[in-house]
Parts: sequence; C-alpha cells; structure tokens
Amino acid sequence: MSNRLFQGMIHQVSEAIERMAGVVDENGVLIACSETGRLGENCGEDVVPVFSAEGPVVLGARSFCRLENQSGSLFAVLIDGADDLAQHYAALCGVTLGSVEQFAGERFDRANFIKNVILDNILPGDIYLRTRELHFNSEVPRAVLLIRMGDNCEVSVFDTVQSLFPDRTKDFVISVSETDIALVKEVRGSLDARDLEKLARSIADAVSTEFYSQPSIGIGTTVTTIPELAASYKEAQVSLEVGKVFDTEKKIISYDYLGIARLIYQLPKRLCGMFLQEVFKRGTIDSLDQETLFTIQKFFENNLNVSETSRKLFVHRNTLVYRLEKIKKLTGLDLREFDDAIVFKVALMVKKYLDARPTRY
Repeated sequence: MSNRLFQGMIHQVSEAIERMAGVVDENGVLIACSETGRLGENCGEDVVPVFSAEGPVVLGARSFCRLENQSGSLFAVLIDGADDLAQHYAALCGVTLGSVEQFAGERFDRANFIKNVILDNILPGDIYLRTRELHFNSEVPRAVLLIRMGDNCEVSVFDTVQSLFPDRTKDFVISVSETDIALVKEVRGSLDARDLEKLARSIADAVSTEFYSQPSIGIGTTVTTIPELAASYKEAQVSLEVGKVFDTEKKIISYDYLGIARLIYQLPKRLCGMFLQEVFKRGTIDSLDQETLFTIQKFFENNLNVSETSRKLFVHRNTLVYRLEKIKKLTGLDLREFDDAIVFKVALMVKKYLDARPTRY
C-alpha cells in the first residue's frame, strides 16, 4: 500500500521543487522515485543514521529525512542535493509524507478491522479495544449490504462500488470473496429499510451500466454497535439465500421484509417434510398441473377475491369456482376459506424450499 501511495505523491513533490525525489525503506531501497526507472534500486548509501536523527541528514550528494509517523514503519524521503534548500525540502517532505502514510495506514486498518468484525474473526473483547485504538465511532447506526455478482467479481467492480462512497471514514467497501462485496453503510437520520433498498438499487444500476451484469444485493438490519455488524452481515447473506429460493426474479432483498419465507428457511428440512405429509396426502401436491398452480397464485395475489381473479385470468367466474372445487377435492383445502388458504400458501412455500434443497423425508 505504501509504495503506491508514495509513488503517486513523489511525482508531485519532484515537479514542485524541480529536483529528483524518492522514498527509501530501512535498507536504502527506492520504493518510490520520480525517476521510475530507478524503482527497486539501492540508493547506494547507508541510511541507518537517518532513522535516529532528529532532522535531515546529508549522505553523499543527497539529503535524507525520516518520515515522521507513529506507525513504527521505517521510511525516509530522499532529495537530490546537499545544500540547505535540499535539506529544507527533505525535512518538509518527511513531515508531510509521514502524516499521509499514517492517515492511509489508519484507514486501511479500519477497513481491515471492520472486515474481521463482520466475518466474526475477532473476539468481542478485542473489538472494543481496537475501536478505541482506531478512534472509531462505535455508536453510529450502520447496516451491511452484501453485493453478489453472478460471475467472479472483478477488481474494477470493487472500485466502482467504492467510488460511490468516497467518505471512507464513514462507509466501508470490503471485498469478501470472489463474488461478494460488503458495504458497511452508516445510517443517519430517519433512513429505514425502504431507503436502503433505494440505495441498493442505485448501486445495482451503477454496476449493471458499467459491466452489463446485474448483481443481487442482500440488506441486513440496521444495528447500533460494532459487534452487531456480524449479525447484520449474516442477515444480508440469509436475504440472498432466501431470495434465491423463494423469489428468483427479485435482485434486491431486505431481511426486514422476508416475512414467512425467513421462518421456513430456518426450519429443519425433516420438519418441513413432516408438515407436507400432514397437510397433503403423499403425491397430492405434485398432482397439481401448471394451470392449476397458476390459478392458485393469481387467487392469492388478488386476496382470495373470486371475481377479481376471474377477471385477471380472463375466465368466467364459474370456471374459476370449478377449478377451486377441483383443488378442494384433491387436497381437502378450500382456498376460499382464509385458514385453508394460509395452510396452502405455507405448504407451497415449504415445497418450493424442499425442491430447492432436496432431501429425503
């Protein structure tokens, strides 16, 4: 990280002072240089005295000054020339680049810390200790959004998502796996789950426009403490898994609105199988053809209203009543009765769950 950071700044330093400038590590190797062809070279000087000196040090025809930081890393800035002005430049750059390196290091450490928290790779006691060390605001509400690409997630996808959230002291974009990117979003004011869905939709639009691939996004609940972020991340994972089973067309799924699907997903498969056996005779639910299942779906969508459903299906009301009677004869459940309709709706969802995750029962 430091090499890329220094290389980006050292060119600007060199242009400003009109001298060759570079950064060396504790072994005197150039890890950043305005003359890029010299990267990786040894500067030819014993730079050990630089790191114990209070100010700039002249070695040969160059001026050196250690980077002032508190991270413990040993780097020194190198300026071509042994005159007073070169030493002044070295001292000034040592303070400036040291501060930048420390800030970037803290930002990296914060992102790494958040990654360990959401993946549950850190002990609860250590979380509060690291929070204080990193001067991290632990009392701000946050939510985790999990962005999943269908194929392997390119680095450029990560960069695109990160560009949408430039304030990296508040929002953290983390690469979790080859297909998953986690966004730990600070939730201010009165933002609710619907607002987070709108945010997720804007992320999906940006990614799909850039890469012609529509991501799926799971949204965890908003939490108020750092340790709870692991739970929010797991909820975002569950949202994607439940959506993949019960609503394959939906690409943005919020844990808050999973409803009964969340309960079914968390039930043991054996218990689900027993439920189907109790509600239906063996093979009865499988005997329903696609036309009948489509009729049932529309009947539920129209709140068990016979007239409205027949209108949407473009069939006579008596035709729909005949189909409902046929279902009652096959299953023993009258979908015009609210209690029977609930049982049938849950049974269909359980069947869908077991079909997606086959098991013997």
